[in-house]
Amino acid sequence: MTLPLHTIGYEGSSIEDFLATLSIAGIDLVIDVRDVPLSRKKGFSKNALRQQLAGYGIDYQHLKALGDPKEGRIAARERRFDDFRQIYGEHLRTDEAQNAVDAAVTMANAQRACLLCFERDHHECHRLAVAIEMAKRADFRLIHIGVKRGVAPIRGENAKHGDFAFVG
Repeated sequence: MTLPLHTIGYEGSSIEDFLATLSIAGIDLVIDVRDVPLSRKKGFSKNALRQQLAGYGIDYQHLKALGDPKEGRIAARERRFDDFRQIYGEHLRTDEAQNAVDAAVTMANAQRACLLCFERDHHECHRLAVAIEMAKRADFRLIHIGVKRGVAPIRGENAKHGDFAFVG
């Protein structure tokens, strides 16, 4: 049975729109694949994000071993994407990263999961390589979602997971 595996980047989004997008997609688990899970954007650093997600009934797991090494992040920032892909590809072949991929596959087989990183465009982010590696090991259908703006989940006794309304 093919399972969905989502990916998302929070670049340019608010925490409210980010959380609403995950809720709409029915995500149960966010797998953070940032090497350093800190952010200058309010709400997106590891502990604050875990707390925000918990309020929506979404679990959080950080897998540091799947993060892009500093040299790769620099190459990507400088738009040297061939270098970036080579650096991350080498990193992904390490035993530590391979073990983390196995752990991510196990998690994504148990819950509707979404890989998280910063970049909005998955083609410019290492999470695409992680998702492809995971799909080689399990029957995943990759779904890359962009943060929707101006939506809010409907909350309350009668709300179902994924119910939403447009706001503004």
